[in-house]
Amino acid sequence: MPRISLILRKAYGGAYIVMDSQSIGADLTYAWPTNEIAVMGAEGAANVIFRRQIAEAEDSEAMRTRMVKEYKAELMHPYYAAERGLVDDVIDPAETREVLIRSLAMLRTKHADLPSRKHGNPPQ
Repeated sequence: MPRISLILRKAYGGAYIVMDSQSIGADLTYAWPTNEIAVMGAEGAANVIFRRQIAEAEDSEAMRTRMVKEYKAELMHPYYAAERGLVDDVIDPAETREVLIRSLAMLRTKHADLPSRKHGNPPQ
């Protein structure tokens, strides 16, 4: 069975992983250019990563806001995820149907052997 994942909006942490990411066996993973893929939301991540800079700043709220924007701009876009191999391609939403059709055609002959049974439940 072909497994194709398409990320439309936000994909954070464990939720991204269990929703058929490549790390658990998806054959192909695509993302729209407007989505966010990250370990956690920008606010939480910026508070953890930049906590010292925020604490040492005169205006900590302005620093937090700046760090959140910086984190979003640098690390939460799908192109960063594509560079890291988390998605195969960033596609134009208008081309989604064509890309999925081509992907299904490519995976039409996919055959995955089932692992041999380690433990059975034989009759006694």
